[in-house]
Amino acid sequence: MREAPLREALVTGGAEGIGLAIAERLAAQGCRVTIADLDGDKARARAAGLGPDHRGIGCDITDEAQVQALVRTAPFDILVNNAGIGDSHLPTLEQDLAAFRQVLEVHLAGTFLMTREVARGMIARGRGAVVNLSSIAGLTGLPKRNAYGAAKAGIVAMTRAMACEWAGQGVRVNAVAPAFVETALVRKLADAGRIDLPTIARRTPLGRLIAAEEVAQAVGFLASDAASGITGIVLPVDGGWTAFGDFGDASG
Repeated sequence: MREAPLREALVTGGAEGIGLAIAERLAAQGCRVTIADLDGDKARARAAGLGPDHRGIGCDITDEAQVQALVRTAPFDILVNNAGIGDSHLPTLEQDLAAFRQVLEVHLAGTFLMTREVARGMIARGRGAVVNLSSIAGLTGLPKRNAYGAAKAGIVAMTRAMACEWAGQGVRVNAVAPAFVETALVRKLADAGRIDLPTIARRTPLGRLIAAEEVAQAVGFLASDAASGITGIVLPVDGGWTAFGDFGDASG
């Protein structure tokens, strides 16, 4: 029996948190993973932890030349656009325009640029799967999250547009939309008093934050042949957050 070719997967922002969990999941599914991260040393260390077949590369996803150089290193079958930054969590009237633009640049322009370049090869080969990271912030209204919400909503629209454009060329494009995920960044925000974890847990029907591994499982599914008939969808991984519309707490 002929052995299936090894799939090349690229995960941006893969050195920490959700991105690292996704890299680990894709490696477990038999992919050869490239972790791209602004911190190249950390990306290489994390890739080494996955095994000798994997690699880490430093890359600024908003820099066109760096993105193009990265994409030339392998014929990527899977792209996961995970890289992103947090926003200010400030009231609208106190938000800074430069910071607003930076969030859009990293999340929205970065996702566009990386997808455009990777998709060239996917289309030429007639196959490929892209999974973008949106958020409940892009599906609902989260006060003080204007830039982040706008960027994640833009990713939703871009996911659907690209999915429709490339479906006939063998390239699927989907997104996941996590709620609050239990990562070091979220714990840091909680320690700083900027979010209240018990309140978030009560607002979530499952009664807890989402684990990074749960997001990674959803990404792994959408990137796999098990999802061969799925394109253009946004899959909430939110513990029921976007389904709940009643008053008060969603969980006891």
